[in-house]
Amino acid sequence: MKKSILITISFFLVQGIIHNLGHPVTPSFVRSLGIPDFMFGVFFASMSFGLMIGGPIWGVLGDNGKKRNYIVIGLLMYSIGQFGFGYAGNQYIMVFFRFFSGLGVVAAATLLISHIIEISEKKDRTKHLAYTAAAMTLGGSIGYYLGGFIGTNEVMVDLLNITSYSKIFLIQAILNVFYAAYIYFAFKDSKFDVQTVKRPNMLQSLKEVAHIRPSLLFFLISLTFMTIGAINLSKYMDVYFDELGYTPLQLGTFVFTTGIVSVLTSIFIVPLFARFKKQIFAIAIIQILSAVIVLFVFRASNFLLIVYTVYMIYVIFKAVYQPLEQNFISLHAEEGKFGRVMGVRQSFLSIGMVIGPLLGGFLYERSALLLFDSSALTFLIGVLLLGVVYVLEKKHQQKVNLSV
Repeated sequence: MKKSILITISFFLVQGIIHNLGHPVTPSFVRSLGIPDFMFGVFFASMSFGLMIGGPIWGVLGDNGKKRNYIVIGLLMYSIGQFGFGYAGNQYIMVFFRFFSGLGVVAAATLLISHIIEISEKKDRTKHLAYTAAAMTLGGSIGYYLGGFIGTNEVMVDLLNITSYSKIFLIQAILNVFYAAYIYFAFKDSKFDVQTVKRPNMLQSLKEVAHIRPSLLFFLISLTFMTIGAINLSKYMDVYFDELGYTPLQLGTFVFTTGIVSVLTSIFIVPLFARFKKQIFAIAIIQILSAVIVLFVFRASNFLLIVYTVYMIYVIFKAVYQPLEQNFISLHAEEGKFGRVMGVRQSFLSIGMVIGPLLGGFLYERSALLLFDSSALTFLIGVLLLGVVYVLEKKHQQKVNLSV
């Protein structure tokens, strides 16, 4: 494996650690300020909205060269946003800083993915995307643990003089600046970043983004539906554990186990799926089976046993799905234009991240089973849209063959 690919994978690991430090203390921090619980959803949605807006913009800027600089700028924006969120003290100003954090951090989320695609051979893209997902997942698990440890361990609290949870966000912001410096010195431009050909201006590039192929558009809409289902499963599994009377330790052990399963899947199983030529069929089968698993798991009598067995199959499928969909989307991008396409992907992903929790809260209030069934339904809707993608792809290929 090339050194540049290993370095890029290390970026995802470091980012996963640092960007998850604040997650375990956020609920306690927000409640300590007397902010109502419904604002959790608003904070999440506002950051997701920033991701949605920023994705295409950073993607276009990155395709015009100097990805490193834009990633660094975005990360510095994220540091400002996290610091502001921790010290604003006003829920409405905190909403703005969450949006600002999302707007900044999506630069790294978009451009690092497009970079790994650019420096990978086409046959190795899915495998390398899986490795980045594994690094991010592993980093996220480490960061989540460290954030909780720093915020609650008496020795660490005394050592770092943590008088309030705000200090965790300050630590995160400072570490993120060091991460930005690491990117600045270690990131090496791809051949597309150093080309000197004349490039379109920002407005022209955004107009290009608006004229994507119909098959890709339907695939992205499918991605949105699948994201709605996945994000609701992820967010409300925590609530459901608590509702059933399980302890935080049992929940933490479960989350840690899912992280390990995801990492192992990304390393050992995804490369096997990467060999499939008809990956859209693999994605469809994965989502159908995921829907079946979800419908079964939350009706089972021995819940804890089932989530450690049957549900782990869903976790495996979820880990396989992401690099497959990223690779499929990358195949629709022209050389040197991966950033804008992955930016559009991030926007559709973020739409699901906004709609999912807002819809999920409404459904969960009525019935937990209704919420989880809706996740299965969104997976199946996504599969139906993949059928449209398949038909459009066949028509496009026929046109190409006739024109040759």
